[in-house]
Amino acid sequence: MMLATTGRVLDQLRHDRRSIALILVVPALLLTAVYFLYENETLPPGVPRTFDRVGLMMLAIFPFVVMFLVTSITMLRERTTGTLERLLTTPIHKADLLFGYGLAFSIMAALQSLVATAVAYWIFNLDIQGSPLWVVMIAVINAVLGVALGLFCSAFARTEFQAVQFMPVVVVPQILLCGLFVARDRMNEVLEAISNVLPLTFSVDALREVAENVEATDLMWQDVSVMGTIVLGVLVLASLTLRRQTP
Repeated sequence: MMLATTGRVLDQLRHDRRSIALILVVPALLLTAVYFLYENETLPPGVPRTFDRVGLMMLAIFPFVVMFLVTSITMLRERTTGTLERLLTTPIHKADLLFGYGLAFSIMAALQSLVATAVAYWIFNLDIQGSPLWVVMIAVINAVLGVALGLFCSAFARTEFQAVQFMPVVVVPQILLCGLFVARDRMNEVLEAISNVLPLTFSVDALREVAENVEATDLMWQDVSVMGTIVLGVLVLASLTLRRQTP
């Protein structure tokens, strides 16, 4: 039943060109904008480009944001149109339904990460120590995290507008506190404590490990494991809070 749900969602996405463009094209375009922000940067010889640091982090953040939006709105539309209610009258279990959605969007997230990473490496010559395979893996997990949080937050929204309003509550604080703009050890104690438990922080830390080391480190695998555990936990919570229809 989970695989059947996955197939149905992928078939719906196949006929939705706007969603495909949002998932596959928009992160690459945003990454292009980040590159040109630093195009005229003048650096001494041997100093890494700012794009190599910021662009690498964007490979995780952009998919996270896009998949959160697409998933939360899609799931809410399923509920408001009555599709979800009809599905739950069948023998399908809520967990099968949520994990089916998660798997479908995870496949799209993998394609999205491959496209964005290819643009970063082949067009903009992203230069880091680690393998691009590790970058793709972390970006995919981060996109799946966006999927899981989108599925979870959609249960608390009644309209698509309300679903979008979760962005400042769930997504923006993680971007601000993940260590991208200010090193976490330079934050005040309260903000640092909050940042230490935010999911996006672990992905940024994992990418820093990839950027600084040729081989995968234990710290990277630790961060990746935490991210995977959070994704599974959020999907379980989403299945517990799943409602048949919007009141």
